[in-house]
Amino acid sequence: MVTAISLLTVERDKVNDVAEQLADMKGVSEVYSVAGRYDLAVIIRVKDNDDLAELVTEHIRSVPGIIKSETLIAFRVYSRHDLESMFAIGME
Repeated sequence: MVTAISLLTVERDKVNDVAEQLADMKGVSEVYSVAGRYDLAVIIRVKDNDDLAELVTEHIRSVPGIIKSETLIAFRVYSRHDLESMFAIGME
């Protein structure tokens, strides 16, 4: 499983439309509207790098209204939620 985060700059009045289109794509697990330098943060979870390349270059980048994108590939996850669930086994 490959996880990536795609940060998007979107035309001013198209943020909601772009977010809804992205959320319907296979491989996109979440889309967040965010404050700051970017307008949307897209969480991607796909089987392999080929699927990631196809999703980003052929599908996400073809959505009208996207001005610029930057995609980050995740190497490792650090999550308090995951750690708490591991240590909570049998603690009920």
